[in-house]
Amino acid sequence: MRKLVAEAEMNGPPTRIELDSAGTGGWHVGAPPDERATEAALRRGIELEGSARRVRSEDFEQFDLILAMDGSNQHALRELAPDEPARAKVRLLREFDPASAGLHDLDVPDPYYDSQRGFEIVLDQVQAACIGLLEQVRAAEPR
Repeated sequence: MRKLVAEAEMNGPPTRIELDSAGTGGWHVGAPPDERATEAALRRGIELEGSARRVRSEDFEQFDLILAMDGSNQHALRELAPDEPARAKVRLLREFDPASAGLHDLDVPDPYYDSQRGFEIVLDQVQAACIGLLEQVRAAEPR
């Protein structure tokens, strides 16, 4: 998403989009992105950076949208949300992929125990959803 936002800003007005990434569990806190994910992303010209952190209660105040990769994480995020307006901010990422409309399963699969091909599939799904999300956000921005 960072790459898409940067490209959009190079070709148009700046956005007010703030991005961050966090997990619902603490088992990878402080760790860099998975090496296989980093390699797959680099092949597409995408640089993954940062270190893992856990979702904080203030994230629900700071962000307008909290995206989950799968239903299990969506449920966990809604449990962490302090109130109903915060729970309403939690959506599945693939909801924003127009090609996913009408699909029953919008989960992005976890490629951790899969082959390198699993990371490519995840990148395909995430990129498609991020393109759709960026289009919706840009369309809603005041002109």
